[in-house]
Amino acid sequence: MRAVVTGGAGFIGSNVVDALVARGDEVHVVDNLATGRRENLNGGASLHEHDIREPLEEIFAAVRPELVVHLAAQADVGTSVERPLLDVEVNVLGTVNVLEAARPHGAQLVFSSTGGAIYGECERPAGEDDERRPL
Repeated sequence: MRAVVTGGAGFIGSNVVDALVARGDEVHVVDNLATGRRENLNGGASLHEHDIREPLEEIFAAVRPELVVHLAAQADVGTSVERPLLDVEVNVLGTVNVLEAARPHGAQLVFSSTGGAIYGECERPAGEDDERRPL
């Protein structure tokens, strides 16, 4: 399966990339490396150093993804408070760019993760059923 993972150089994204590569998928990572790290990348994946706020059609046309895992985000709470427009540009408009780029290729799944921010500060790892207390 041909897969695109946005934010694939981040912690969660790189683990998803590892799993996709391990099962034999052709994996393309779209990441601007603002918070992700090149050293997190699996050698079996191709990196497209690109910001999701910019048009993605050319990358998606070349890859023709069957699967899109959308994990690129501005996730820092402090930044979202200090620079709310940046937060909207990346998290809302960037997501729209990903969805629109995936549409013509009929990707089977577009997945977007909230990460752990919805649980707020926790004394232990949060479970999916824990109360949501975003900061």
